[in-house]
Amino acid sequence: MKKLLVAMFVCVFLLGSMSYAIGAGTAAEAEAMVKKAAAFVKENGKDKALKEFTEGTKFKKDDLYIFVLDTKGLTLAHGGNPKLVGKDMIGLKDASGKLFIKEIVDGAKSKGSGWSDYKWTNPVTKKIEDKSTYFMKVDDIILGCGIYKK
Repeated sequence: MKKLLVAMFVCVFLLGSMSYAIGAGTAAEAEAMVKKAAAFVKENGKDKALKEFTEGTKFKKDDLYIFVLDTKGLTLAHGGNPKLVGKDMIGLKDASGKLFIKEIVDGAKSKGSGWSDYKWTNPVTKKIEDKSTYFMKVDDIILGCGIYKK
């Protein structure tokens, strides 16, 4: 009986670890998703795109999703947490006190696109981990997609 319980625990633990590993998006996937989202904005207009990014499924894969900010840090769309739409995020700090949304907004304004690194709680592991977001300015909005670094 003890061996059966141990075996069941090991199986559950390994399956849980595998699903996290399988479901973890890569930097290349995040960048590709943002570029696909940028094309969607240009082809369909901002209003339709914002609705799709928040409510639709075309821009959600495993733990990847699109979020959209205006150039002042206001959340316009959020595929991971629709409750954030309409929230001013410019003053949001990561676990080490870094104003990472401000960094994303400033980087998008000055460079157009790039990566921002920060520390954030991973919803799967519940631990603070290194996270990186690829961002791109498209007209007057900023598209982003983040990954947890391994």
